[in-house]
Amino acid sequence: MKAVILGGTKGMGRALARQSAGRGDAVFLLGRNEADLQRSASDCAARSPDSKTVGHALCDLEDPDSFAAALDAADEALGGFDTVIVTAGMFGTQEQLEADTVRLRALLTVNFAHTILFCEAARTRMMERGGGVLCVFSSVAGDRGRKPVVLYGASKAGLSAYLEGLDHRYRDAGLVTICVKPGFVRTGMTEGLKPPPFAGEPGAVASRVLGAIDRKRPQIYAPAIWAWVMWVIRLMPRFVMRRVGF
Repeated sequence: MKAVILGGTKGMGRALARQSAGRGDAVFLLGRNEADLQRSASDCAARSPDSKTVGHALCDLEDPDSFAAALDAADEALGGFDTVIVTAGMFGTQEQLEADTVRLRALLTVNFAHTILFCEAARTRMMERGGGVLCVFSSVAGDRGRKPVVLYGASKAGLSAYLEGLDHRYRDAGLVTICVKPGFVRTGMTEGLKPPPFAGEPGAVASRVLGAIDRKRPQIYAPAIWAWVMWVIRLMPRFVMRRVGF
């Protein structure tokens, strides 16, 4: 595939970029830090079986004006991309977001409104040439309103609903939309938080995501155990949810 990866310099996105390049995919990285992009692009190129050059461009989800130029650069470098993967986003604990309205506004805007604007820009391009794959990281936090992640979860719930609707609307026309719902994964984003017994690793999540892209699955949980965890959570009555801290 010819894949554009927004967020491919850190955490799960970096692991995904490495594995994708390592299996021979053409990869183009988008991110907001030039030095990080250069390091990640060199790393991915070194892992490519035929030493493919890995291009990159600046793109910041906080700045929608950066989207068009970044996608133009990816199109030119790849000769037209057929896959777009979005792993970038913002995180904050419930306590942090309740105490800082500036941070809260930025998170809600980036995780919902601006991510959708980026997806729409990518979708339009791919639909003009017959379709492609749009794979976007949401979160298990969006599956149900829960005490510890009221605000962050709300931003991801909206994104998940958009991705599901997009898949219903456009799959028959050639656009495959994949919603990835990670649970707790040990990355820089979750540093300092107490991990649950079934915490995941970026490399394992990346392998699972690439498998979902190859099989065109509309939704996956990663690690896989989170599908069962969230199934139980969705079944809990409201009076139980009010009493538990999860």
